[in-house]
Amino acid sequence: MRSTIDNEKKILFVDDEENILSIACEYFRQRGYGVVTAKNGREAASVLDSERIDCCFTDINMPEMDGLELAEHIRMKDNSIPVVVMTGYPSMENTIKTLKNGVVDFLIKPVSLNQMELCLKRVFRERQLFVENILLKKEVESKERLEKLNTQLLGKVDELNTLNKIMSDFTAISTSMSVFKRAVDLALEITGADDTRFYVINEAVQRPFEVAAAHGGPSPLDTASAGNRSIETLIMETVTDEIPLLISQNNGARGLSLEIRSLMAVPLKIREKTFGVLTAINRNMDARFTEKDLYYLSFMTQNAARTVENLALYENIYENLFATLFAFVKALQARDEYTQQHSNRVTGVALMIGKAFGCSTEELDILNVAGRLHDIGKIGIRDDILLKPGKLSQEEFEIIKQHPVIGSEIVEQLGLWGREQQIIRGHHERYDGQGYPDELKKEEIPLLARILAVCDAYDAMASDRPYRSEMPKERIIHIIRQGSGTQFDPDIVEVFLKLYEEGKLSMGTEQTHA
Repeated sequence: MRSTIDNEKKILFVDDEENILSIACEYFRQRGYGVVTAKNGREAASVLDSERIDCCFTDINMPEMDGLELAEHIRMKDNSIPVVVMTGYPSMENTIKTLKNGVVDFLIKPVSLNQMELCLKRVFRERQLFVENILLKKEVESKERLEKLNTQLLGKVDELNTLNKIMSDFTAISTSMSVFKRAVDLALEITGADDTRFYVINEAVQRPFEVAAAHGGPSPLDTASAGNRSIETLIMETVTDEIPLLISQNNGARGLSLEIRSLMAVPLKIREKTFGVLTAINRNMDARFTEKDLYYLSFMTQNAARTVENLALYENIYENLFATLFAFVKALQARDEYTQQHSNRVTGVALMIGKAFGCSTEELDILNVAGRLHDIGKIGIRDDILLKPGKLSQEEFEIIKQHPVIGSEIVEQLGLWGREQQIIRGHHERYDGQGYPDELKKEEIPLLARILAVCDAYDAMASDRPYRSEMPKERIIHIIRQGSGTQFDPDIVEVFLKLYEEGKLSMGTEQTHA
């Protein structure tokens, strides 16, 4: 138990976690409050016998005497002492018990110190009014005050029900991609929005890319005719500021179409880095989002991010992260169908070469993943460049050359191992050091990236593209043989040519899949 100098207002903090007590004590002491701490309810009861306390913050789950028992003890001893309950596991049962025990507020862990201070100031204001009512007001006025407090507490019950629903809905999700779909569905249900969407937008994908949506109105919002550029700007602003955005009533000042009456945008962070943004839009003139709606959306994105992290860390990291990444590849396929088919064919040939080259089972697994995702970085390339039917300008080619770096960064943000990232980043390096993005040469380039480079070039030449037909097989073999020792690793070219001569590789869309 620890006490500071007896200041004008004294707070009692009760929690069985030493670090919480230490941080709270230091924070509020520096702000001029007197602070007393206790590790459980029984110790706190002893403090109340010897110290004057103006407010009590208490955890619920503690040994010897829990927070609810302590609240009841305080109510019976001195009902003018306000009690604030803090818990990481809110439940309807506990909420009802706090109502009976005279608790004035209910905070859900993790609670920020700033949030606790705001709560404390509000409690002291309300306590002063409460004391004045006891001393000065008539009985009828006291009754009205108590009814107001009761209404506020009942509102807390409704809020807890919503928060419990958010937490319980995310606990049952088994794949990462399902998290984003559930987030937009739940956001639609809780806020009453007409349109909710989740966009991937971060350091790797620098323009918003929609991966999940839900619609509550008669028809989905046509963002192209509803200030799409302005919506994109607001999303990017949210990413830059890293704080939720609320436009309660749109007056057109920020470039939004007046078809959008109200808008929210909340960043979702994975491992402390912004990964995407959840948006909600209302088109109804009488429906406006409030700060409580924004709070619910922020709480939801925190739970969604935590669920993704837990799935990645504690369940099946491959199944869940790949589900997310392959969903992005699928979204990319909607823009460029060639990319998905190309990635599958490249992976099939790469696995054949890898086996013939003597790669281990672990290396083949890594090659299988990296091969299917090697072009995922194209999700960050503009359509007018990615889908251009003619020859790219030098400036456009420089932009295309960014896709190995973008792809590597996407994989890194979702927590895959470094070897997959290196292969995705290095599949356009050349054996002679003239490739990109890092101009690596020879053995500086990872072996599996050297394998992928041959397969990538082979499939590109053996496939029909919008700007040319597939090349004749003799021409393809000549180019690959000619690139041995300059563009390609000679040992890998040797294995490739051997497989081709044995008839194990065919051309174009008929290529064998391993």
